[in-house]
Amino acid sequence: MRLRTLLIWLAVVPTVAMGAQVAISADRLMQQSANLRVEVGAGHLAGKPLYKLMVAMQRERAITAARWAGSPVSAADLRTQRAATDRAEAAFRRSTDHGLPKSGQAEHHLSMVRDQLDNLAAYRERADARRGGVDRTVGYYTGTISHIIRVYEALSHMDDAELTQATRPVVSMFSASEVLAQEDTILSSAGPDQKLTRSAFGAFTNAIGAHRFVYDTWVVPYLPAEDQKFLRQILGSDAWKTKTRVESAVISDHRDTSTGVALPRQVDSWPTAYHTFAPELDNLNVVELDEVLADADAKADQLDAQVAWLIAGSAAALLVVVAVVVFTTRSVLRRMDRLHRRTVTIAEETLPEVVSRLQQGRPIDVDALPEPRGERDEVGRISDAFARAVAVSIDGHRQLADERQGFGMFAAGIASRTGNLVSRQLSLTEDLQDTFGHDEALLAQLMRSDQLTVGMRRQIENLLILAGGEIPDPHTEPMRVADLLREAASEVEDFRRIDRHAMDEVSVEPRVISQISHLLAELLDNATRFSPPASKVIIRAELVSDGLSVEVEDRGPRVAPERYEEMNGRLSSASYAVLAQNAHRLGLFVVGHLADQLGAKVTLRRSVFGGTSAVVVIPEEHLVKTEEGPAPEPAPSPPAPRCADEAPRLANERKPDLVPHVRSAPPADPAPTRSELPRRQSTKPKADRAQAADPAQAADRPARPPLPERVPQSHLAGQLREPRATDQIGQDAATPEEVAEAWADYEDGTEKVEAELRRDQP
Repeated sequence: MRLRTLLIWLAVVPTVAMGAQVAISADRLMQQSANLRVEVGAGHLAGKPLYKLMVAMQRERAITAARWAGSPVSAADLRTQRAATDRAEAAFRRSTDHGLPKSGQAEHHLSMVRDQLDNLAAYRERADARRGGVDRTVGYYTGTISHIIRVYEALSHMDDAELTQATRPVVSMFSASEVLAQEDTILSSAGPDQKLTRSAFGAFTNAIGAHRFVYDTWVVPYLPAEDQKFLRQILGSDAWKTKTRVESAVISDHRDTSTGVALPRQVDSWPTAYHTFAPELDNLNVVELDEVLADADAKADQLDAQVAWLIAGSAAALLVVVAVVVFTTRSVLRRMDRLHRRTVTIAEETLPEVVSRLQQGRPIDVDALPEPRGERDEVGRISDAFARAVAVSIDGHRQLADERQGFGMFAAGIASRTGNLVSRQLSLTEDLQDTFGHDEALLAQLMRSDQLTVGMRRQIENLLILAGGEIPDPHTEPMRVADLLREAASEVEDFRRIDRHAMDEVSVEPRVISQISHLLAELLDNATRFSPPASKVIIRAELVSDGLSVEVEDRGPRVAPERYEEMNGRLSSASYAVLAQNAHRLGLFVVGHLADQLGAKVTLRRSVFGGTSAVVVIPEEHLVKTEEGPAPEPAPSPPAPRCADEAPRLANERKPDLVPHVRSAPPADPAPTRSELPRRQSTKPKADRAQAADPAQAADRPARPPLPERVPQSHLAGQLREPRATDQIGQDAATPEEVAEAWADYEDGTEKVEAELRRDQP
C-alpha cells in the first residue's frame, strides 16, 4: 500500500470511526425512540379497549355463573351485561382491525382473543340452554381473559428498562383483579343453597392466596407513592375488610357434605363488598395504564432530543478533526507526491531500460540515473537512499551481464570446438568403415562407436543451445514427416527399438528441421533410457487441428501424477533458474527451450500401457504441403554379401560444423549432395525392405502388425534398476551376417532417400 494512501487512511480512519460511532449511537437511540412510539401507539390503540373488554367479560362471567346456579338474576340484567360486552368487543375490534404496530407475542395473543370472541355467541346459547356444564362455560370466559392479560404482558416488554420496570406492576394489578373476579364468579356459582363443588372450593382458596401474594409482592412495592396511597385506601376500606372476613370465613367455617362444600352465611355480604371495591380497583388500573403510556411518550420525546444533540455535537467535533488532519497531512503529501513520481519513473521506466540494455550488452546513459543530493530531512534521506540502492543494483546487473556474456561465449566456443572434433571423429569412423568394412566384427564395433559419437554430438548441440548459439541447419528443402522421424530416430543409441508411424503425408519447413529433429531425438533418447531394454518405443505423427502432433510412447515405469505436473512445469518455463535447480534434467530443459523457440507445446502424461507418453504439437506455420510427382524408380539394391569379407560400405552423412551464436547461411547449390545430408540410421524392418525392393511381391503379403508383440514382465521396475550391460547397449546378439545385412538395408534406404530428394528438386 502506498504511503500516500496510508496518510489518507490516517486521516480517514479516525473520521470514519468517529462518524460510525455517532451514526451507530444515533441509530440506536432513534430505533429505541421509534420502538417506544410503536409500543405507545399499541397501548393507546388496544390498551383501554382491551381492558374494558376484560372487565365486561368478567362481569358477564359472574352473572352467567349465578344464573346457571339458580340465583335470582333477571334476564334483563343478563341482556344488559351482554350488550355492554358486545359494545366493548366492537370497540376492541375497531381499534385492532389493521393490526397493532408490533409483531410477535402480542399479535399472537390478540389473534387468540379474536378467535375466542368468535365463539362468544355459541357459548351464550349453551349457557341459556344449560348445555355442556357450567365449568366449561366459565372456563371459556376465563381463557379469553387470560389471553387478554398475556397481550398486556407482551406489550410490557418495552425497549427501555425503566419503562419495562414501571409497566410490570400494571400487568400484575390486572392479574390480581382477574383473580378477585374469579373469586366472585366462584361464589356466584354457589347458588341459593350456598354449596360449591370440591374443585370449585379448591380454586377459591387458591385464588385467595394468589391475589394476596400478587398485591404484596408485585404491586405495592413498585407503585409510585401517590398510587400506593390510593391503593392502601382501597385495601383499608370497609368493603375490602368485608371481603377479607368472607374469605376467612369460607376457609375456616365451611362444611364438607356428601354433595360438596357448604359455605357459611357470611358469604351473603360478598356481592355488596365486591361491587364496592371492584370499580375503585378498575379506576386505579386505568390510571396506572394512562401513566405508563404518558411516561413512554415522554421517554420517546427525550430520546429524540438526545439524538438531535448527539448529531449536532458530533458533527461539530468531526469538522474540527477533519480540519486538523487535513492541515497536518497536506505538507507531507505534497513532498511524498514529488518523491513518489520520481521514484516510480525511475523504477518503472529508467531502471528496466538500463537493465535491459545491460543484458543485451549495449551502453547505458549514466545521466538518467538518480544521484544523492545530500538533503537532511526524512524525505530527502529516503530519496538519497533510493539513489544509492539504484546505483548498487546497476553495478550488480552490469557485473552479472558481463559474467553471463563471457560464460556464454566461453561455453559456445567450447561447444563449437568440441563439435568440430566430433565431426572429425565421425569422418575418421567413416574412413575406418570404408577401409575395414570386410571385417564384420570390426564393422559392428565401428557401428557402435559411430552411434555413441552421434549421441555425443547431440549433447554438444545441447550445450550450444544453452549457451545461446544455434544449430546449423543444412536443409534447403522441406522434409517429409516420415523422413523427419527417421532422422530423429537415427540420433538415438537404441534406434532398433523405435517403431515409426507417419499417419499423414506432410512436410516440414527446412529452417526448423534440425530443431524439430533434435527435440524429437531428446524425447526418443529419454524414452529408450527409461524403459525396459526389450520393449519398443513408438513414435507416431498425424495432423491435428493445431498443426502436427508427434507422440513418443514408451513402456517405462509408472510415474506419479504430481511428477508429471512438475515435469510439464519445467517444460513450459525453460528458464536458467529452473535449469540451476534441475541440472540432472538437462534433456527436458533443452526440449522446453527448443519448444519455446518453435512455438510448439510439449506435454508429458501417462501412457495407456503404463509408461510415459510425450505429445509434441508443432504449429501449422512450420508445415508445408508435400508436392506429389511421378513415382521414382526404386534404386537397385546392392547384392547381398557372400561372405564376411564383402560387408557393405557404410554410408555416413555429416552435419556441418557447429557455429556459436550465428545461423549458418544456406549453401549456394540448393541440390543437396550425399555428404551434406545429415547422418541417420535406418530402422526399417526386414519385411519393409523387402517390400521396397519388390512392391509387386509385397502386395501379396499380409501387412505387418503396427505394434510389436509385448514381452511379458518386461516392464518390471527391477529391470530398470539393473545396470545395462555394454553388449546390450552398443552391440546386439546378431551374427556378423545379420550385421552385414542390416548395413546393406541401411545403404538401400539411404539411396532411396537421395533419389526422392533429387526428384523433389525444381
